[in-house]
Amino acid sequence: MTSLSVIIPAYNEERRLPATLERVLAWMASQSLEFGEVIVVNDGSADGTAVLVEGLLGAHPSLRLINNPGNRGKGYSVRNGVMEARGEWVLFSDADLSTPIEDVTRLFEAAADAHADIAIGSRAVDRSLVSKRQSPLRELSGRCFNLVMRTVTGLPFRDTQCGFKLYRATAAREVFSRQKLDGFSFDVEVLYIAQRLGIPAVEVPVRWANVEGTKVSAFNGLRSFADLVRIRTHRT
Repeated sequence: MTSLSVIIPAYNEERRLPATLERVLAWMASQSLEFGEVIVVNDGSADGTAVLVEGLLGAHPSLRLINNPGNRGKGYSVRNGVMEARGEWVLFSDADLSTPIEDVTRLFEAAADAHADIAIGSRAVDRSLVSKRQSPLRELSGRCFNLVMRTVTGLPFRDTQCGFKLYRATAAREVFSRQKLDGFSFDVEVLYIAQRLGIPAVEVPVRWANVEGTKVSAFNGLRSFADLVRIRTHRT
């Protein structure tokens, strides 16, 4: 690991971002990186998310803020960050740090061992690493989604929706430049595109603890199922 960009999509995250940024920036500073940056992509937040990050820029030269043109969705936010990233590797992580930033080491090691350009964090490979679970209903919904996802797309992964993924930057730009979905289904779409392009990916067990305050509504959850059909017809 020599060069890393950490992308944090943020929508109304004024409350959770301070602790998250403190931890991520401290971890970055502790690493022997030739280059490192943390990119917060503000997705048209209605609270003080942008102002908060702006106030930290002077004290943290490795911190950057990108503002979306309004509220466009998580997929749009991650793509926006990826296309602006300067590191050789790109990690995107949820603002709640459900997976601790330190677990990026697991992803790097797995990518190196498998000679992969993509390493995706997974809650399903080793469920003993999940310290705080979602509600039974959300867990059931997630497992149903994964079953349908694998049937429709042919992807082999047991958990595509964990918001902790590492991409080699060259692979990320190749994949995300073809991405079309702006919502939560983008995780499946970009992995499907990578598979079509022959870019190797590995699924890696990571620690995970559910944090209340999800931005995924019931409507968005249902739309994710419909998006699978759109993904299946994707032409790279």
